[in-house]
Amino acid sequence: MMPFSLFLALKYLKPKRTYFSVVTIISVLGVLLGVAVLIIVLSVMTGFDDMWREKILGFNAHLTVTTSGAVTGEDEVMEQLGRIPGMAGVAPSTEGQVVIQHESRMFTPMLRGVDAVREGAVSQIPASVTQGKFSVQADEVVIGVDLARRMGVGVGDKLLINSPRSFVSRDEITLPEEFRVSGIFEVGMWEYDSGFVFCSMAKAREVFGVESGVGSIRLMAKDPYRAQEVARQVRDRLGPDFVVTTWMEQNRQIFSALRVEKNMMFFLLIFITIVAAFGITNTLITVTVQKTHEIGLLKAIGFPAGSIMRIFFWQGWIEGMIGTLSGVGTALLVLHYRNDLLRWLSDTFNLELFPKELYRLSEIPSRTAPMDVLVVAGSVVVICTLAGLIPAWRAARLDPVLALRHE
Repeated sequence: MMPFSLFLALKYLKPKRTYFSVVTIISVLGVLLGVAVLIIVLSVMTGFDDMWREKILGFNAHLTVTTSGAVTGEDEVMEQLGRIPGMAGVAPSTEGQVVIQHESRMFTPMLRGVDAVREGAVSQIPASVTQGKFSVQADEVVIGVDLARRMGVGVGDKLLINSPRSFVSRDEITLPEEFRVSGIFEVGMWEYDSGFVFCSMAKAREVFGVESGVGSIRLMAKDPYRAQEVARQVRDRLGPDFVVTTWMEQNRQIFSALRVEKNMMFFLLIFITIVAAFGITNTLITVTVQKTHEIGLLKAIGFPAGSIMRIFFWQGWIEGMIGTLSGVGTALLVLHYRNDLLRWLSDTFNLELFPKELYRLSEIPSRTAPMDVLVVAGSVVVICTLAGLIPAWRAARLDPVLALRHE
């Protein structure tokens, strides 16, 4: 059998003359909207976080090994690293900023010299070529799609690449190297698609004036989220002369920014629910006024003040639960049809919410984390339950004599 306070709470939710209470429905709708908006925003932001991680992991290796100078004896070092448990790929690279020229247009991207055979084991660049092919033989280069568009070049066009040392050397003049575009890659991240050019390791050494060795050794772990554990094994294997950084350390700023934005959005949007909770408070205060005579009668026959208070706590909890569950369902439904809704808005109002040229998104990314749903639902239920505090306290303090005189 349910508690008598819960029975009265359920009874008070339904008016005598109508099947539904309009005021109660409005209060529940406020909670529903607050919960739905919170879950939708957090899910979309989690989707963006996952998307950036996927793009970063597709371009960069999970770990990078460097030293104070060039890494010499790279073949032996890579052989040692390849024997570490949990290692999926090892490849060398040498990179630096260069001045790249085509006709009258000049840009300053990063030139990365790679081993064409090993590169596919540590990045998805060879698989991301959309025009031409991934070939860095002799004087061939592969460039990003945004850089190619800005420079007005295509597959087969010639480029001039100037070494930075040509601008600082006083004793000799270093002529620019001529390269031919063999392929154009696209990873979907502007920073990479507009800021990197790939060539062979031998050509990179010529451009940067390095006789031997490599700039770094890039490693791919089988599980990217265990990169810190693999990094400790690499440090133990190579010793203190080598510096090992993980992809999480290299991109700490962008992930910290995403985390702060997500937390701030939760903090700001939770106020929607607090406003809805005030609506519940207003509803319950109205109920206490309407039920003053009944509350006085209950107190007169010995109904304790604590039980009177629980009636309104139950009401707040019930309205909060209905609004929360409805909000979760609404959010999941909107997220499921989010891209259909986006296309409908674009077609109906001729409105591009996510221009492909700017965001490189054909769909809105989304991932609903169970923990986010639990945090939102728990917070909202607690807020709505506490919304009954003021009317509960008012009802418990009613004088039975004055309440029974109330008409």
